[in-house]
Amino acid sequence: MKRDTFIFKYLSGIIGIIVTAAIFIVPFVFIFFTAVKDRGQAALREFTLPESFLFFENLIAVIEARDYMLITAFVNSTVLTVASVGGMVIFGAMVAFVLQRRVTRFTGLINALILAGLIIPPAVVPTIWVLQGLNLFKTLHGLIFIEVAFGLAFTILLFRAFISSIPRELDEAAIIDGAGPIKLFFRVIFPLLRSVIATVIILQSITVFNDFQNPLYFLPGDENATVQLTLYNFQSQFNTSFNLLYMNILIITIPMLILFLLFNRRIVSGMTAGAVKG
Repeated sequence: MKRDTFIFKYLSGIIGIIVTAAIFIVPFVFIFFTAVKDRGQAALREFTLPESFLFFENLIAVIEARDYMLITAFVNSTVLTVASVGGMVIFGAMVAFVLQRRVTRFTGLINALILAGLIIPPAVVPTIWVLQGLNLFKTLHGLIFIEVAFGLAFTILLFRAFISSIPRELDEAAIIDGAGPIKLFFRVIFPLLRSVIATVIILQSITVFNDFQNPLYFLPGDENATVQLTLYNFQSQFNTSFNLLYMNILIITIPMLILFLLFNRRIVSGMTAGAVKG
């Protein structure tokens, strides 16, 4: 009986690996094969080996397209990602600390609003009106505020789950030693959040860097393009260069793919840290 159970688990693991490979690896291989084909063969969109391997030729064409727009887009996306994720980490941790440590009669309402931020989709037109009223529409810093606002609810929930596992005795000891609220947070609590901070940075960096919708609505214009919007460079109403389009997809996918592969264990540990510490 035990042997049959072992064999079943072993076969289940093998099947799981095969299914995972089919779901995640096969599409990536298709993208790579299409990216290195010539224009005519890529237009067929068939899962076949390339007749001619044009990796460097297509790569150079993508980089040089529309006056090196991809390089500008990478700079914009990098600034957007770093600033947005930095704001989420600082503000999310501070809000989570206050909500966890200071329970008031408004805590339930605040929790409901935070959950609403995860459930209710953002309203595009009113948000544009607000940005226009603040003279932040079509500006990079305006989009940074948008990304922080949209990602803050999830960040607060992660930080709050972890902070709940930190003993209140640490707060009391720091207060007895003369620490004020700011010093208590940044000198005592914030250094203890390293694992969940890493999780937030990785998850939100991937989300912001790969965001297509928000830059499209709130940051129009070629000079403000982010990497996802460069996909428009190689498609039009009547003609699409699929080899260059897929090469562009390959280029903008690799950085976040490497980041995820390098730190996937830290993501899992940070997501579960608040649940297993006590």
